[in-house]
Amino acid sequence: MSTQKNPDSTDGAEKRIPYHFGEKIRTIRERKGMTLRVVAQRAGVSESLVSQIERNRVSPAIDTLLTLADVLDINLEFLFAEYRRKRPVQVIRADERKTISEGSVTYGEVAKPVEGDGRHAMEAFVVEIPVGSHTRRGSYGHSGREIGFIVQGKAQLHYENLVYNLAEGDSVSFSAGTPHTLANTGDVPLKAFWVVSPPQRFAP
Repeated sequence: MSTQKNPDSTDGAEKRIPYHFGEKIRTIRERKGMTLRVVAQRAGVSESLVSQIERNRVSPAIDTLLTLADVLDINLEFLFAEYRRKRPVQVIRADERKTISEGSVTYGEVAKPVEGDGRHAMEAFVVEIPVGSHTRRGSYGHSGREIGFIVQGKAQLHYENLVYNLAEGDSVSFSAGTPHTLANTGDVPLKAFWVVSPPQRFAP
């Protein structure tokens, strides 16, 4: 019994997706004076696969794409610029939010760090601290800055040898290089919205 082969299938199990890298790969290859055969041999794939990728007949698997980028010395930021333009808004659904626990304290991711943002990279999360507990991660300080907003409860920010009492609706901002912790001093769980740059907890 024979099976019919899909005419769009390739030897690398590649598949169609709407992000087109082909024009950029072909432009760089031709600018460098490299033939399809040379690129294919150095990347360890077939010449026909490289040709189909350049013509946007298929979109390569990520390992194939990274290998081609390495062979052609292509900057990944340049290669993925189109993808980033098509995804200008980042949405995290409530039921898909990543959480991290440090002891009894939990951090729920609100904004993911974006690779390529460089010095503008940041993360945002909702931190929840039980009564009588406090954060620990910043007790030795780290690079960057932090901004926080108290959503619910009462807190104390311990910043080196200084103490700041915070209530619902208060906000703080500070250099994160100085040792700091946030403690719940109220009688209900503390909930606060926090922004950190560069990312610390959810860094990729």
